[in-house]
Amino acid sequence: MLKLVLASKNLGKIAEFQRMLGQQANSVKVLGLNDFPDMPDVEESGKSLSENAKLKAHAIAKFTNLPALADDSGLFIDALNADPGVLSARWAGYQGVNSQERDRANIQKVLAQLKGVPKPERGAQFKSVVAYCDLRDQLQMIEKEELGVLNGEILLEPIGDGGFGYDPIFMPTGFDKSLAQLPPGVKDEVSHRGIAFRAIIAFIKSNL
Repeated sequence: MLKLVLASKNLGKIAEFQRMLGQQANSVKVLGLNDFPDMPDVEESGKSLSENAKLKAHAIAKFTNLPALADDSGLFIDALNADPGVLSARWAGYQGVNSQERDRANIQKVLAQLKGVPKPERGAQFKSVVAYCDLRDQLQMIEKEELGVLNGEILLEPIGDGGFGYDPIFMPTGFDKSLAQLPPGVKDEVSHRGIAFRAIIAFIKSNL
């Protein structure tokens, strides 16, 4: 069976991509970073989502000698001149390891920065770039990337217990609920990451 490494330790995210890929290429097994405990962390030093996704995909493909897929995502807020953008995960400067505390700190900072900004001016976009890299052919490196975008607005306060990151304060266009309130299946269908993943599957299928 062919194998592909997804740059994630999140079992739910790995299973989600396995389902999406399986609809077109059911002979491919998706592995995660948990399957490679010796894999060193990749510093996300890029200045864009694309650079960070490529850095991760290239490093993982080189370490595992398998095709690799990595993504980088960010929240781009109109009223903040597209911040936090590529710095979304580190926006509040949280230094600990508790992801829930980090998410709360990031949300609090964004809401503080948008204090007094009226609803019509709270537009935002979630963006995700997924990058594919295959280094198995010594003569040619195979690379591909796709972008997924989800338009919406920033709410006045967090609503909902699902999801992660900025989901509780982001309401997608056409919905009356935050991403954190949407059922997982619905979120997968509309999310920026899901859009990008689905867009790259045909390329993966034809190049594995």
